[in-house]
Amino acid sequence: MVKGVLKMLCSSDPVGLVESKLQELGYRGSILKSVETIHTVQDASRAVGVEEGRILKSILLMDRGDLVLALMSGPNRLDLKRAAGLLGLKRLRMATYDEVITLTPFKPGGVPPVGYQFPIRSVMDEDLFLYDVVWAAAGDDHSFFPVSPEDLKGYTGAVVGEIKK
Repeated sequence: MVKGVLKMLCSSDPVGLVESKLQELGYRGSILKSVETIHTVQDASRAVGVEEGRILKSILLMDRGDLVLALMSGPNRLDLKRAAGLLGLKRLRMATYDEVITLTPFKPGGVPPVGYQFPIRSVMDEDLFLYDVVWAAAGDDHSFFPVSPEDLKGYTGAVVGEIKK
């Protein structure tokens, strides 16, 4: 990420940004919409009709001013120290709500794994590979899409490892 970015095309449609990026990456699926608002892994699990482990949490972190993306299986909790170590970083911290909405066009609850307009380092929970398909947020708290963990790794360039507590 470029340090000092104040706002990243936030006037753009966040779901449209994700959809455009997915098309660019060769994704062949569709973005789906839920009538119900999805705030939690449990909400997503109910909306999609799958077990919580198949729900992808995209968590934005900070490394001294740069965004980092952690991709987690729904019920797992992120171990910041393990994630930092896997990326060769000294320390990571959770991005604040204000940082997320200032540095991306997304809001917590709709943070996707793709759709950023700058390179973002990513780390991926190895437990996602227990499933053939996981379900990811697509830019807002009503939109989501299915993706294989292998494709997700390719789309994000994520380093895969044990990053759960």
